[in-house]
Amino acid sequence: MPDTTPHRITFANEKGGTGKSTTAVHVAVALAYQGARVAAIDLDPRQRTMDRYFENRAETTANRGIDLPTAHCAVFRGETIEEFDAMAEEMGQGVDFLIVDTPGRDDLFARHAATEADTLVTPMNDSFVDFDLIGQVDSETFKVRRLSFYAELIWETRKMRAIQQRKEIDWVVVRNRSGHTEARNMQRIERALGELSKRAGFRVAKGLSERVIYRELFPSGFTLLDKGHLGELGTSHLVARQEMRSLLASLNLPAHSKPEPTLELA
Repeated sequence: MPDTTPHRITFANEKGGTGKSTTAVHVAVALAYQGARVAAIDLDPRQRTMDRYFENRAETTANRGIDLPTAHCAVFRGETIEEFDAMAEEMGQGVDFLIVDTPGRDDLFARHAATEADTLVTPMNDSFVDFDLIGQVDSETFKVRRLSFYAELIWETRKMRAIQQRKEIDWVVVRNRSGHTEARNMQRIERALGELSKRAGFRVAKGLSERVIYRELFPSGFTLLDKGHLGELGTSHLVARQEMRSLLASLNLPAHSKPEPTLELA
């Protein structure tokens, strides 16, 4: 019998301000545009950025009488890991992908969601402040000295899953806002990430640049993928769509059960 378990994608970073929720929403909508059935869990009941985004999207589609691909999103408000697992199992019924957006802080449920992911996406800005989450570097040479706590957590989880003969976590570190980084600093981070990726076992992908339009679209719930509803877009917005296409390809997600024509972002 075919596997009916959804592919879990967890967006996790214990530091805020990395574009995590924006990236999660755009990946969810991109998959929905491809015909995939997508559900999402927001693990931040206080801020609930992803949930509010999809709430705004539903309100806009109702007000304008339009139909846009989307994801069913809910906020987790429970108090135990067992409650989260039960919610994830329930929301995963009949969908191809279950996306979990975690808060930008150390959180029990975020750590659990990360260890249960099939694809773990860790967005980071191109700065050593963000890099410190996964590894520490020498102050003079910028060579990696050791893994940080978060990287060790994922490393140990992957070893445990191998022992249990469970599917390996595909960990992808996504570099957001890299276009606004000073060139020498960008090169140092690139070298450090390359070195650390071999030790910690993650892949590196280019993410989304810093663009005002991402903040402007939030109140309407639109994304850059919603062609025909955004008016005239400039060249930078077309470039942003290409960034999204490249990121989705880099995640190397499995084919879903109802293949549709390939998403056109250009």
